[in-house]
Formats: sequence, structure tokens, C-alpha cells
Amino acid sequence: MADSRPRILVVDDNPKMVSLLVDELVDAGYAVDTAAGGEAAIAAVRAEAFDLVITDLRMEKVDGLDVLKAARAVDEALPVMIMTAFGAVESAVEAIRAGAYHYFTKPFKIEEVLVFVGRAVADRRMRDENRALRKVAVERHGFASMVGRSDAMRRVYDAIERVAPSPATVLVRGESGVGKELVARALHFAGPRKDGAFVAVNCTALPEPLLESELFGHVRGAFTGAATVRRGLFLEADRGTLFLDEIGDMPAGLQPKLLRVLEEGEVRPIGADAPRKIEVRVIAATNQDLEQRVRDGTFRADLFYRLNVVQIAVPALRDRVDDIPVLFEAFLAKALARNPASRVTALAPEVIRLLSRCPWPGNVRELENVVERLVILSAGAEVQLADVEAHAAFLLADGSPLARAKSELMPLKQLEREYMAWVVAKCGGNKVKAAEILQIDLSTIYRRGKSAQ
Repeated sequence: MADSRPRILVVDDNPKMVSLLVDELVDAGYAVDTAAGGEAAIAAVRAEAFDLVITDLRMEKVDGLDVLKAARAVDEALPVMIMTAFGAVESAVEAIRAGAYHYFTKPFKIEEVLVFVGRAVADRRMRDENRALRKVAVERHGFASMVGRSDAMRRVYDAIERVAPSPATVLVRGESGVGKELVARALHFAGPRKDGAFVAVNCTALPEPLLESELFGHVRGAFTGAATVRRGLFLEADRGTLFLDEIGDMPAGLQPKLLRVLEEGEVRPIGADAPRKIEVRVIAATNQDLEQRVRDGTFRADLFYRLNVVQIAVPALRDRVDDIPVLFEAFLAKALARNPASRVTALAPEVIRLLSRCPWPGNVRELENVVERLVILSAGAEVQLADVEAHAAFLLADGSPLARAKSELMPLKQLEREYMAWVVAKCGGNKVKAAEILQIDLSTIYRRGKSAQ
């Protein structure tokens, strides 16, 4: 079994000092390695992973400052503590400036040393956990959260890769439900601000007075009901990203205030005497024709130009039908994870074919909702056309393949196959009964079912 104890490297050319520290640290529950000098210590930190390095400052040939520099070159987050004689405090301060976690003078109290060792190791573990969480966040909110292999989506991925490193304002355009916020999150987590906050606000969700306070904040007593200070989303997103969804619906009265923030890089909370500097990347999204709104006079032209520095267009689902089977697979897994009591394990091939031909005016969001609805409400292990008819009838003309054939031309073999599957589903999966209704051999149903897979 792997040793889960925090691992510490003790560096000193005085064997008695090393022995004293090792005994106390081991008794305190740490795993301890030793190095008899600076050269050995540097070799050790380059070869092994440690949670903390404790090194003497004054050593022959290679001193503690050299060990500190080498350790930080290998791992900038690795804490290094310096031991020094009382008369060399000035050099210890220099080590702190160079990035040492802490220093203590000889002779030292072991209780004090153990306190700072505990803090250093805890800080190290916390940083490692945060790094792991950030990695998960990138996987969850970055490219991994975007599903699709079509040429249309590859162009979106390419645009994100080129734009993410830049601080430029981005305007994400596309119909409702195409995944504009996913693009915004991918831009954030693939860029230099990934360690900062990603803050999102829907500009249609709040009336103008509340939206102004939400965005810019307010001081106490700024208006009736302002009993406490509100920082505002711009300040919350400082050194991160602010995502303004449905920017086309931003009230006219707030548009010049937003423009000023974009131009000046500062925000003035309601009732505040002075503005505050901020460093925020703004990503806006809209499903509207902003150019037409500019011509109509309902959206400021100068604000539009400020927002439209870089534009990324997200395709509608009907323009990326090749991605629909992949989306089914992803959304089915997601829905099953959220609904572990469901008996569903798959969608019947004819259901996938049917759903792939639907217009999906609500785009990816509508598709995901339909898949989850079928996972929750379908009774069998495989979602059938009858389940679609019962729980998502709006996807069918009047509930049967025959009805769809009146408005949608299809090959006769396909119609026959889908109608056969639909009858089987209407019979609750009883193929014998379906064969009797269809007046065909049972073997024909099995044969056609296999040819459809």
C-alpha cells in the first residue's frame, strides 16, 4: 500500500541536527527523507516528489538558497523552510524574499517548528487539491463539455483555441439552446484567466434597477432597501470572466454604463464616490440580430462595436445533424447518471433515426430535455417509438411512421421497417402479437430488426 503520509526532505550537513528533526517529524506522523548537503538535496527534489523541504541556510559548496531556487524551479508550489543561525537573520529574510515559506533560527523550539510544518504541509495539500479541482473544471466546462465532431463544430473549436489566450471581448452568436454559454466557459477555462471566477448573468432575468445593482454593485444606503453593501458581478469577476447572456435585451439605460466599464476598465457602484479599477474579460452572447437593433435605435452602435471585437457563431442543431447520434450518446449517459432508478439502457435504432430527422427548434437544449424525459418516463430497457409517441408526441406528426410519411418522403423499406418496429412497441414488445397484427412470420420481424441495427 502506498504511504499516504506527507513527505518531507530534511537538508543539513550537521548529522545531529538531521537526526533530531527526523525523530520529531516521524513521531508527528510524517515520512522523512534526508540529504547531507545542498548537492544531494537538489538531486533529491529533481528525482522525487515532496510536500515540504526543510534546509539549513549555511552549508558548504551548495547552500540553502541554492536548494530553494532548485526546488522552486522544479515545483513552484513546493514549500521550503529555512533554518539559520541567529546571526544570519538578514540572509534568512533574503530567502523569504526569494520564495521561502518560513525561517526559524537555531536553537529552535521543536513545538514551533512542528506548527509551521503543519501549516506548510496543509497549504501544499490544499494547493494540490485546488489544482486537481481546476483540472476537473477545465474538463467539465471546457472543450470536454462540448459534444460534436462535425465540420461546423470543428470551426467553433478552432475559433476558441485561437481566441482563448487573448483578453479581447467576444460576442457569441447563435439561436437559443445551441450552447453559447458552453462556448463562453470553454473560452474562460482555456485561457489565462482560468484560475479566476467565471460569472454569468442573464440580461433578461432582472428588471433594469436590479440588473444595474447586480452588475455594478451598490454602497449601503444608496437607495431604499440597500441595507448592505453589494459588490456587484464585475467586481466578483475581477481577474476572471463575466458572461453577459442575452446582451441584446440589455435595457437602454444601462448600455452607456456598460460601455464606460468596457472603455475605462473601472466600475462605480451605485452611490459610491469613486470608481474601482477592474480587470475583467467580458464575453457576451445573443440570439438576436444586433445589427438590426442598432439600425432600429434600440441598441447603441458604439456598444455593439465594443462587444463585437471577436465573433464566434455557434451552429444550429439542424446545421450539424452529423453530431446528433453523438449527442444522444452523451445525453443518455448524463440522464442515466441523474436518474439511477430508470430502467432505460438504450434508445432503439428507429428512435434515433426518428429523432435525427426532427427539426429541433430548441436546438441542443431541447434534444437533451427530450432524452431525459424519455429516460424518466419510458418503462422498458430500450426506448421505443411508442414511448416517443406517449411522452414526446410533438416530435411525431400524429404518432406513427405512416403519418410522417405523408409529409416526409422516405424509402418504402424504411417506412416498412419503422412501421413494423412501431407496431411491436404498441404491443408492448410482444413480437408474436405484432406478427399476428401485421400478418407476417415472426422470423420476418426478427430479421428486419437485426438489419436495422
